[in-house]
Amino acid sequence: MRLVPRAGFRRAFVTGIGGQNGSYLAERLAEWGVEVHGLVRSQQRPTHLPAGVRLHVGDVSDHDRVREVLREVRPNAVANLAAMSSVAASWKEPELCRAVNRDAALALLDAVEELSDERHPIRFVQASSAEMFGTPEVSPQDESTPIAPTSPYGEAKADVHRAVGEARARGLHASSLILYNHESPRRPRTFVTRKITSTVAAIVKGRADELVLGNLDARRDWGWAPDFVDAFLRAGSHDEPDDYVVATGQAHSVRDFVGSAFAAAGIADWESYVRVDESLLRPVDAVELVGDATRARTKLGWQPTKRFDQIVAAMVRHDLKLLSRP
Repeated sequence: MRLVPRAGFRRAFVTGIGGQNGSYLAERLAEWGVEVHGLVRSQQRPTHLPAGVRLHVGDVSDHDRVREVLREVRPNAVANLAAMSSVAASWKEPELCRAVNRDAALALLDAVEELSDERHPIRFVQASSAEMFGTPEVSPQDESTPIAPTSPYGEAKADVHRAVGEARARGLHASSLILYNHESPRRPRTFVTRKITSTVAAIVKGRADELVLGNLDARRDWGWAPDFVDAFLRAGSHDEPDDYVVATGQAHSVRDFVGSAFAAAGIADWESYVRVDESLLRPVDAVELVGDATRARTKLGWQPTKRFDQIVAAMVRHDLKLLSRP
């Protein structure tokens, strides 16, 4: 189902606008003719943002500053994408994870609820995460799957997810998108997926000898980031707010990702290039996370557009192109 701009979407405020999802969302909103505002931590303009995006300097953990920007912007829609996005990093810095992923999000939600009224309603969309399911006993998972996080990252996301539901019960148009893994060439190299594709490209170009990874058997449901941004737009535009699992419904292992990346680069026999380092293993690693996006498909008309191998190949091509530049 083709998505058309919603009447009344004149001004949007996006946290985390400099990240993968934030930049794609800003592009889509700008295409709609929406006035886009974003929160950034420095004056340096993030890459990939459309020229017309208006940036406001501030940190999401500075609750007073965020409230001040909201009052100044007076948006019709708010998307909270700001987060410490690495589950592994949340184990090393749990307090920072809670400050950014939980406390800042809760403060933003409170500010939106305070400023939203009948004369100027604000729609809120939160980026939740499948990590809040921890190690689920059922597969695939949907919106009714018990929340049982096993990491500081998952715990923080779970707290905000519950708060969004409570705000919705009080009358705020607040939706929570339970996002499964989603990738693109805009992923930072600190993520294992981009580490894989960039290292494979470097091996092909003779600039690296091996790819060092942790758990090759961890399984995830990997989707295409622009597709997930489309789900944000659909949830924010829908008449009724709700919780939505956003996933492809198919799980692949890290080993599958590695094999697909090498195959996209023209290397079939890849095992000799890969070394497992036990120091890279997480304290607790959910064995398999795969989502059931039936609600998003039926209510929002959402569906993924790229297959797993197409996503990996697109990232490898991008990284090979980067290394081919002078």
